[in-house]
Amino acid sequence: MQALVLEQSDGETIAHVKPVSPEMLPAGEVTVDIDWSSLNYKDALAITGKGKIIRQFPMVPGIDFAGKVHHSEDPRFHNGQAVLLTGWGVGENHWGGLAEQARVKADWLVPMPEGLDGRKAMIIGTAGFTAMLCVMALEEGGIRPDSGDILVTGASGGVGSSAIALLSALGYTVTAVSGRGTTYDYLRQLGATSMLSRDEFTQDSRPLEKQRWAGAIDTVGDKVLAAVLAQMNYGGVVAACGLAGGFALPTTVMPFILRNVRLQGVDSVSVPAARRVAAWKRLVKTLPEAFYQHATREIALAEAADGAARLLKGEITGRTLVKIR
Repeated sequence: MQALVLEQSDGETIAHVKPVSPEMLPAGEVTVDIDWSSLNYKDALAITGKGKIIRQFPMVPGIDFAGKVHHSEDPRFHNGQAVLLTGWGVGENHWGGLAEQARVKADWLVPMPEGLDGRKAMIIGTAGFTAMLCVMALEEGGIRPDSGDILVTGASGGVGSSAIALLSALGYTVTAVSGRGTTYDYLRQLGATSMLSRDEFTQDSRPLEKQRWAGAIDTVGDKVLAAVLAQMNYGGVVAACGLAGGFALPTTVMPFILRNVRLQGVDSVSVPAARRVAAWKRLVKTLPEAFYQHATREIALAEAADGAARLLKGEITGRTLVKIR
């Protein structure tokens, strides 16, 4: 089989597509023939070696994939069944989806939801799945479409663009924050009603600013998240799921104790099975058909390493779909 393999030489990460024997796949109850994968921010960090994502080499990256069961030792899955996977450390410490086959634990797989196929599942991918978890966090915090405006940072990325499409479809009014003015038309097509430059959120902010947002989905962290927290309405909720701008949080307790603001962390790696299934059902029901048309760029497995470099440079908007077969 063909796989994108990461190896290390003199401290540098080397990525190349090469033949790999299926016998080399790690242990697991289910072997999947992969049709589609995608490029996520974490994949880009792993492939380029820009982040300490990979701890052991060689490694096949790819934190999500969709395909059909090739062989199963678990009664929950049968040969030929369509399945998908996101998270669980796949592509980080267990060989992942940027290959023609993967062998994984049965507990990590999700049967393909009704109304979805492998290509659409990977257009959504980990990014869309994470965005849905963020939307659910806002809902569980009591934020409704009539509560006020919702802010989405890192809006032109995979999570951000998916979040805008979901929120818009659910009736929320969305303001998008992006560092690239060239993406504004794209973000409006997804459903954002207004745009703000990232520069407005990268300066040191006061502990409390003017109240502007009922809810927010933040993919950036650091000063951007601190600025967002300072601008939240009383009782507002911020779902934080990323650290593209850094892992620090230079803020104070003031938004939390004076404005009753809630900061909800959102993890997409170790989500329990029942919540995974619920999130995927919501995604199928909520995302408009147009999302699958204008939010996607499709590449071959051989182009994945170059795509990872471009993603980190901010040259890619929306989702990058990797066609494996």
